[in-house]
Amino acid sequence: MNLAVLLTHIKKIPQYEEILKLINDLQFDSGHSITLDIPQAARPSVLASLGSDLNRPLLMLTSNENRSDMFYNQGKKWNIDRKIYNFLDTNSTFYERSSRDQERIHNRIETLSHLINVQNNSNIDVISHASALMTPTLPKPIFNQYTIQLSLGDHIKLNKVIKNCIDSGYQPNTIVTTPGEISRRGGIIDIWPPTASHPTRIELFGELIDSMRTFEPSTQLSVKNVNSIDIHPTRETIASTNKSIASLLKTQWQQLDDHNPTNTSHLDDIELLKTGTIFPELEYYTKWIHPDANTLLDYIPKETIVIIDNWQDFLLTINKLEQRALILRDELISKKLLPSDAPIPYASWSEIQDQLSTQTVLILSGSDKEPVYDLGSSFQPSKPHGGYLKSVMNLLETNMISEIHTVVISRQSIRLHNLWNIHSKNQEDSNKTNDNTVKLTSSYSPIFIQGTLEAGFSIMPCSIQILSDAEIFGWSPPEPRKITSKSKTHNTDEIIFDFKPGDTVVHLEHGIGRFVDLVERNINNVSKEYLHIEYAKGDTLYVPITQTDRLTRYVGPDRKVPNLSYLGGSEWTKSREKTRVAVEEIAMELLDLYAKREIVSGYAFSKDSPWQIELESSFAYTETDDQHSALAAIKKDMEKPIPMDRLICGDVGYGKTEVALRAAFKAVLDQKQVAVLVPTTVLAQQHYHTFQQRMKTFPIQIEMLSRFQGPVKQHKIINDISNGKIDIVIGTHRIVQSDVNFHDIGLLIVDEEQRFGVTHKEYIKKLRTSIDVLTMTATPIPRTLFMTLSGARDISQINTAPESRLPIITKITKFDENVIKKAILQELNRGGQIFFVHNRVQTIEATAKLIDSLVPNARTIIAHGQMPENTLKKSMEKFINHQFDILVCTTIIENGLDIPNVNTLIVDQADMFGLSQLYQLRGRVGRGTKRAHAYFLYRNDRKYILSEEAQMRLTTLSENSHIGAGYSIAMRDLEIRGAGDILGKKQHGHMAAVGFHLYTRLLRQAIKTKKSKPLNDKQSPRLDLDLSLLSIELPFEIGIPHKYIKNTQLRMQIYQRLAKLDDEEKIDEIKKELIDRFGQMPKSLTNLLFQLKIKLLAHRSHIESINTSHNKISVRFHMLDNEDIRIKYTKLLPKYINMTRQNFLLPLQYKDLGWQTILVNLLETLGERDPRK
Repeated sequence: MNLAVLLTHIKKIPQYEEILKLINDLQFDSGHSITLDIPQAARPSVLASLGSDLNRPLLMLTSNENRSDMFYNQGKKWNIDRKIYNFLDTNSTFYERSSRDQERIHNRIETLSHLINVQNNSNIDVISHASALMTPTLPKPIFNQYTIQLSLGDHIKLNKVIKNCIDSGYQPNTIVTTPGEISRRGGIIDIWPPTASHPTRIELFGELIDSMRTFEPSTQLSVKNVNSIDIHPTRETIASTNKSIASLLKTQWQQLDDHNPTNTSHLDDIELLKTGTIFPELEYYTKWIHPDANTLLDYIPKETIVIIDNWQDFLLTINKLEQRALILRDELISKKLLPSDAPIPYASWSEIQDQLSTQTVLILSGSDKEPVYDLGSSFQPSKPHGGYLKSVMNLLETNMISEIHTVVISRQSIRLHNLWNIHSKNQEDSNKTNDNTVKLTSSYSPIFIQGTLEAGFSIMPCSIQILSDAEIFGWSPPEPRKITSKSKTHNTDEIIFDFKPGDTVVHLEHGIGRFVDLVERNINNVSKEYLHIEYAKGDTLYVPITQTDRLTRYVGPDRKVPNLSYLGGSEWTKSREKTRVAVEEIAMELLDLYAKREIVSGYAFSKDSPWQIELESSFAYTETDDQHSALAAIKKDMEKPIPMDRLICGDVGYGKTEVALRAAFKAVLDQKQVAVLVPTTVLAQQHYHTFQQRMKTFPIQIEMLSRFQGPVKQHKIINDISNGKIDIVIGTHRIVQSDVNFHDIGLLIVDEEQRFGVTHKEYIKKLRTSIDVLTMTATPIPRTLFMTLSGARDISQINTAPESRLPIITKITKFDENVIKKAILQELNRGGQIFFVHNRVQTIEATAKLIDSLVPNARTIIAHGQMPENTLKKSMEKFINHQFDILVCTTIIENGLDIPNVNTLIVDQADMFGLSQLYQLRGRVGRGTKRAHAYFLYRNDRKYILSEEAQMRLTTLSENSHIGAGYSIAMRDLEIRGAGDILGKKQHGHMAAVGFHLYTRLLRQAIKTKKSKPLNDKQSPRLDLDLSLLSIELPFEIGIPHKYIKNTQLRMQIYQRLAKLDDEEKIDEIKKELIDRFGQMPKSLTNLLFQLKIKLLAHRSHIESINTSHNKISVRFHMLDNEDIRIKYTKLLPKYINMTRQNFLLPLQYKDLGWQTILVNLLETLGERDPRK
């Protein structure tokens, strides 16, 4: 969206021209302040006008991050050519010893780096807010000292460069996947500066930089060549610059140690600082290490114009932050948790005021001084219409008659444009821009732009009015967030199971064993890596690392450790064969059920109508590819004349509700009713508000049926449902009771089906045979996992994270009042809200009182399921409307609740919850654009003993804090608890015999085979599961040398990827990737890739094995026991290839031909011809 043309009209306002002249006449360091009074809606446009007219940098200061975000997002629309940076705070409380948000530190570093280079380009705006301005950063000289510029052809001392990078905060890692990481592999360095959009791979030839190229972090593949790179610090504190810091801290803290012998965190920090080790809490010591630490104001050039959004709000916020910090400081000092002479970790108002006094300051509002020029009267806010579109159309018509240009900026511009054409009866052509750029013409018909604006306003002297969604519909949709990187969860077919010593594993051929370790063995002077597996009676099996696809981790139906198999025994073969027969029966049952569903008659919904397109185009965010795919599959099912039964499986907050909402809308447009069944009243309320808001402008009747309504209201809703007056009803189990009769139901949506009881599930099961059913789940339970892995049900997986979704910072810690207080204060400082989960109704009021005593200024409210309906409803509504800061609640918030302003979760006694429940709770935060924090507290004393299983659950949650961790957590939960009776008792024994993973693998193969064969074909499929059992042993050394990939885990992952390759093109792709990432391949790795190609050729030719024996290559081919086939091949093949009844025998050398060429020629010949024809 480009609104730049409107700036030309603002520049014509006489008062604006006078202000511009005044600023240009002032000296750079004049210290003058200019007071204006600009309406809030018009401020971004005024800022953009000044930026385009003044050849000087601008610094915009607001009171809070929400305001600075608004100016940042709006500024890019008003002046697309201007460079704009949003300087954030570190999302921490002053005096809090905690890790700072690294992405925010990188944002700050990037802004500072551009300000240092601003003399080359004054076309720059920096936007920031009070707490960010107060937070100290690196002194400018040190920032410059640790900035390195490298160019192609430079000679460098590699070790010196790496030391410089590590000192300035870069984290050494095996592979570089996030900003601030560095990796070295011989003469190759991968590094990702925080100022760069992509990491860079630097390849050296001796000390000469031979090549430089950016690469994609997700694939590790190079993208494009570059000539230079600027490597800036990645932290705002560099400990190595202060050699005496460790002794200074020891002296200051020593006096407190006797009072708090358990408070040892600072002692650990001192030891790390002695060795120069970087640690997460390093920025806590910024003012100790850098007493002369700078702020943003130290980096801006002297000619910068400082613009303040609202002077009173800005000053009040700084004072409030200072007061909170001083109270916390006094408290910590009194408790002997902070030295009395500790430095102040922020810039005070007096320091900021001194620096502002040397700058030209422009105050847009909130000053007690009279405005210098009355520019504000030139702008008037647009009047609200509250969703009454006829009123909007009348205004557009009036403006056109009055010769006023109207620009409509809306996420629903398509619909509004169509409505205008109908209203005006096409008498005037409206200006619908295709490129979202405003172009005013001599015609006064309205201009429609697809986009968002915080609020509309009129430019009175120029006869221009701007309308936004805020005035038209009474709400302003969130700013569409930019997708910075695609983050996907694991594809079920690409899960890599990393084995740890002691894990119980299952080998496809040899059965259940115990993984010991990865070992290297030398056999016949050939060194190879093997997986050491231990079996019953101490028997040992060494599995070549190239055959890792034959192994899976054992997960049984319960937590019992299975008996190890006997090597060479027949028991495993029998168990596997019984399971294979059993899964074939299940495959037949599933396919039979599927076939029966195909012949049931249902309702075929119509194709998408214009209203469907309009609703979908009004979505405030950009849909992910997986959302599009899921919706396409749902629509395809709905448009068939058979009942739909589809499951949407997606992580917490991945947009399942929006997909279901669109399906509901599609059903209603065909005059069908929709029921949305949810497990809790709170979630019903949430969905009700969501559906109401999204469909507000359409004539659709939506109601909620739950205990939130009284008996009279419920009775009326039930009558309206039976009379067809209600289109969509959202409710709990109340809507599946016998007194609820639908007039004409067409779609049932079930959210979190596993949360309902047997009776409700039976009701749903009956409906499945006659109407379309759409089920949603966020946490895959074992049954869902099973169906997903085996491909046994119509499932749409939403694996892609929404736009700019940030991982939640997860902390597992003992119950500590200081931790709770700091977490709450940190969230309150940024204007957010907090969930505090205490799952005991008897003690929830005492817990709320404790929080009140810790943070007296915070507003606390309670919510739990045993409260009266009205009280609970009002409590939730008050919290949602931000009348309260902290919601002390039970797990009533667990499912589906979506309040973007809540970005801190504290769970008391987290060890008492299940893993999937903890994951669901964590998903209640982090749903906006802010980084969220989740604290899981446990008690570990004489009264409360933390069990081993609880420790495993909490550790799993902590380790899986990345985006899309739901699948990983579900898999781990499966391993901790067992798979259970996911298919009933009949199949329990089979799953116990071979393990969950092999069971689903066999079933997936059986379903695939049965689908590809006619039902009357009784021929049993081969159990080779494609390539897994094909054995290839060739006379050369294969493998990935330690020197080539030193990290064992990374080497294992590469081996596992290689073992899964089933296509020659993929082998070529991974070859390019390995050369790109690790340099030229060693001979043994080249051999390994050749062997993989041979394996594919052999599989295509129905070869059973290839090995080396007695200086011959032996190729086992079972068809050779047929004499006619042997005769055919005798005529077809060269004479130097011999044949037995089972094998082709190839020489290692024949004249100029090596065995590699001979083998490839043979396999290609066998693959081209069917010997039976």
